[in-house]
Amino acid sequence: MFERLGARQHICTATRKVRELGRTLAAAGTAGYPPDVRRRLKILNVMCYLIATTTLIYAAQQALTDYQAHAPMVWVNVMLAAVVLMVPLAHRISEISGGLLLVGAEYAALLAFTQFFSREGGASLQYIIAAAAPFVIFGLQRIRLIALVVIAGLALHLFAWFRFPAPTDLTATERSVIDANYAQAAITTVGLIAASVYYAFHLAEQAKAETDAVLHNVLPDVIVERLKADPHTLIADNYECGSVLFADISGFVGIARRLGAAATVDLLSRIVTEFDSLATQHGVEKIKTIGDAYMVASGLPVPSDGHTVKLARMAHDMLVAIERHNAASDFAIGIRIGIASGPVTAGVIGKRKFSYDVWGDPVNLANRLEARSQTGRILICPRTYELLGNAFRYEACGPMEIKGLGTQEAWFLLGETLPPGDHHAA
Repeated sequence: MFERLGARQHICTATRKVRELGRTLAAAGTAGYPPDVRRRLKILNVMCYLIATTTLIYAAQQALTDYQAHAPMVWVNVMLAAVVLMVPLAHRISEISGGLLLVGAEYAALLAFTQFFSREGGASLQYIIAAAAPFVIFGLQRIRLIALVVIAGLALHLFAWFRFPAPTDLTATERSVIDANYAQAAITTVGLIAASVYYAFHLAEQAKAETDAVLHNVLPDVIVERLKADPHTLIADNYECGSVLFADISGFVGIARRLGAAATVDLLSRIVTEFDSLATQHGVEKIKTIGDAYMVASGLPVPSDGHTVKLARMAHDMLVAIERHNAASDFAIGIRIGIASGPVTAGVIGKRKFSYDVWGDPVNLANRLEARSQTGRILICPRTYELLGNAFRYEACGPMEIKGLGTQEAWFLLGETLPPGDHHAA
């Protein structure tokens, strides 16, 4: 048993070392370039290693078949492999030097192969790869260089086809060699074109996935779908009733001064991440963070029953999360929360760095209630109180003067009176 475990560990170690070597070889010469360029150069390096390997295999086959007859091509293959393996070193000159070296070496070698084996040897077929490979090698932004490489490949293919026809007096052995070379050239050509097309589509799908991920992190899912269906549409919706929550960390300036920049950002990141998870759990929509303030809305962009209850439960869980943090931390923090409900407008604003935002009296009122709330407590407006009804417990605060909105009744939200699911709420 221990021998089997030891052998398995050796295999895992060897596999890990091979992977590390592969990553090192793929990254050769790419240091210092931007991520997109590095990715393209890594692909080019892998292509070069594959080309060098197949080229040396051709050289070995030709040497073993009839070295005396194929000696010139054996050494052309060896030299081609050596030049191709220098491509990673050429990256240090510029990001296109390696690609130019590969194209020049391949074009020259293919012409030599076609001259030696005739057009029926299939070497000139590989010029057709120039219709796809340059897009991978040089990147789409260098369209003029790509066009030049493609046109040169087509011209060389036609030149080789008409300039080097097959001799008519071939022996059976010579014919079999040419046929084998043609088959290998056809397989290589199809394989490299397929790989280039796959890589292009893979990049396109990857870019689409990354864009979708960013959009879904910034905007609600239904808004993302509307934008994708019509990118130029104006998204602005009115809601008869939505609920808005504002939360703010008490005394955050003093906390930031005490902790320093790095620890402050880390603290905020952990708290906001936990609040984001709660928003997802309760089915409400995070709108934004403003410094140490956190804004959430419920009942939009998809109107839903019970949206006020969802937001009230999230507010309670936010207080629990802060209590849990304080129990595990060397210092305590507190938050104040305000919730208001009523008619709101929501939509997407901006073209660059756009955002989904909410406007209306409930937004202003929730913000003011948060400022008038107490640390560790949730202050709600009359409309929220009405919508939650007898499903929750409250502590009346009496009339409050709310800046810009006049006198408002307000209540501290204490908790639910019934287990979730045993009552109906707006």
